[in-house]
Amino acid sequence: MTDRISLLGVRARGFHGVLADEKRDGQDFVVDVVLHLDLAPAGASDDLERTVSYAEVGADVVARIEGPSLDLIESLAEQIAGDALARPLVRAVDVTVHKPSAPVGVPFGDVSVSVHRRREVPVVIALGANLGDAARTLQAAVDDLGDALHGVRRAPFVTTEPVGGPDQPRYTNSVVVATTSLSPRELLERLHAVEARHGRVREVRWGARTLDLDLVQYGDPRDGSDVVSDAPELTLPHPRAHARGFVLHPWSRVDPEAVLRVGGATRRVVDLLAEVDTDDIEDL
Repeated sequence: MTDRISLLGVRARGFHGVLADEKRDGQDFVVDVVLHLDLAPAGASDDLERTVSYAEVGADVVARIEGPSLDLIESLAEQIAGDALARPLVRAVDVTVHKPSAPVGVPFGDVSVSVHRRREVPVVIALGANLGDAARTLQAAVDDLGDALHGVRRAPFVTTEPVGGPDQPRYTNSVVVATTSLSPRELLERLHAVEARHGRVREVRWGARTLDLDLVQYGDPRDGSDVVSDAPELTLPHPRAHARGFVLHPWSRVDPEAVLRVGGATRRVVDLLAEVDTDDIEDL
């Protein structure tokens, strides 16, 4: 992530420290916050809703400095970082807390603590292929995603009949659940790059393919952190996932408690699966 918003030198008086006079008299603290996020949507639209208000971030910082007394500025930095990551667009944050009047006991210019924290967002990716050694290709695709995904869990492979399009071989399908620190757009770009590496071309709609990677869900609908987008280049959640047995079946096996946003409602994947035809799905 190369885009960032920097808010430097936020100053307020707090009562943090281990000594009694620090907690009684207080002192000034200075905080630097650097937010890492994708600023392309805001730059293209000139829409405040697609970025983060640095005024609000500054108010959060002052509230933490002026808030309940802490012994360590490490704890203060952690709280400020947590506030920043609670903003859905922020992917990572750097926080430095300066304590210029710290009781060091020797001449000094500054004392500071810096932390770097990254957001890990749950994601669901559907995989499919019906050309070549499909199962090997799907596993290679998961491996190729590398550090884009963390804590990866892959469902067992299944085979299914193609939906629509010309006559073609059965598909091999699976679903991966994982977390990522990438933005939705960055993750989608990685998925497309891996597809291209395995020879994916988009010439025939619903046609046979060496590899298909679909971003089904980004975030968790249970706490409202899932991204909902109807942009042509990034539609979330996937608009047809709720009706696709070849997505729901493996997904329910790798995460029996999974939920998906359908319209304005949150539905259990196992309940959605019960509503679709799964007669053609076979374990590989």
